[in-house]
Amino acid sequence: MLAQFLQFLFSGVTVGATYALAALGFTLIYNASNVINFAQGEFIMLGGMLTVFFMQLGLPMPAAVVLAIVVPAFVGVLVEKLAIEPAKGAETVTLIIITIGCSLIIRGLVQVWLGKGTHAVAPFSGSEPIAVLGATLLPQSLWVLGVTGVVVAALWYFFSRTLAGKAILATSFNPVAAQLVGINTSWVLFISFALSAALGALGGILVAPITLTSYDVGIMLGLKGFVAAVVGGLGSGLGAVVGGLMVGIVEAMAAGYISSAYKDAVPFVLILAILFFMPRGLFGAKVTDRV
Repeated sequence: MLAQFLQFLFSGVTVGATYALAALGFTLIYNASNVINFAQGEFIMLGGMLTVFFMQLGLPMPAAVVLAIVVPAFVGVLVEKLAIEPAKGAETVTLIIITIGCSLIIRGLVQVWLGKGTHAVAPFSGSEPIAVLGATLLPQSLWVLGVTGVVVAALWYFFSRTLAGKAILATSFNPVAAQLVGINTSWVLFISFALSAALGALGGILVAPITLTSYDVGIMLGLKGFVAAVVGGLGSGLGAVVGGLMVGIVEAMAAGYISSAYKDAVPFVLILAILFFMPRGLFGAKVTDRV
């Protein structure tokens, strides 16, 4: 029983770390612009698909991974410049619909360009499982957890110790006051979209060797990242991480102990249960009018 429980736990924490990266992307955009970016799932998909594409071109894995992060970050900037910025001042619902449109466009272009097939990415450091108390842990899972931990620490440092990070935080608290003290809020939005897309792509790259990748894989990963962000408290970085891990673990336990047929439904049941008792999520939003 312990081995079985640990197996489900390892699976849940691994995929939950990917949801956490997606949730952090949602949080970055939300804090900077009060917009929920539903194109975030496509950035996750781009990470995995572009890694496959660049490796098929003959590039070594490290170069393919770097390019698969840089290109989606550039796509994120294009989304901000070509779709969000021209609609500046529009209602929040309008901006959300625009991000959904961007999601459909990106997915359609990748489908035409790279096809509908499912692709595998080689594990970063072999596929020999590691035995832990009767359960097995894939080396790629350690990569997912380790890189996610480094990213979370790097974001903490960025927001608490750098001028650019503090500018983004100031904009999230009060955009008007931030402008009055000389912060370029348009630049903040620019950086936020680039960071959000890069985080999503990184999550897609890390999980691709475990779950495979295809042009439509970002749909559910993006939605579950959104669930994680809301469960943790939309706008909270810590909440995004905790929410991602919670969604992943609950999903894995339900699939293991109940039925894998309900796996994709579990996160949405969880969000209803959490929000029924805690409408602002586990860690709550900092500004009540954003909920």
